Amino acid sequence: MNLALKSLLAAVALAALGLTATAQAGSKDESFGMMEMHPMHHMNPEKMTALVERHLGHLKAKLHLNAAQEGAWTTFATAIKPPASMGMPHPERAEMEKLTTPERIDKMRAFRTQHHDTMLAEINTREEAAKTFYATLSPEQKKTFDAEHARMERHGGH
Repeated sequence: MNLALKSLLAAVALAALGLTATAQAGSKDESFGMMEMHPMHHMNPEKMTALVERHLGHLKAKLHLNAAQEGAWTTFATAIKPPASMGMPHPERAEMEKLTTPERIDKMRAFRTQHHDTMLAEINTREEAAKTFYATLSPEQKKTFDAEHARMERHGGH
């Protein structure tokens, strides 16, 4: 798989990872700077989906796919959409407040591990779908596909 495509997939994964950060500094009256659980500000998943849909629409139009390539395109386009892990629920604040510090650490560690595993599986699925789709392209379509992803990489992977 080419570097530009890997970069695009990595950008999607990093966006998803950014959505999972949950800790912000707690209130000033807590003596040990305990952490409160809050999702970070992030791009609205609907907006991200719309951006991906728009990119996919432009890419499909430029590739001029034939009927035999449509099935691979559908698989690829479905796999490239923003990952399900973006909406992964965070531990509830009330639940976390009942735990001791070591228990909170263990809970967050388990959450991160689960989230990491989910993200990795989603990235692998996207990469395999991209490789499968790419293999169906003609040499000219591959050049177009490569150029589009190189262009996307220059624009920050969006």
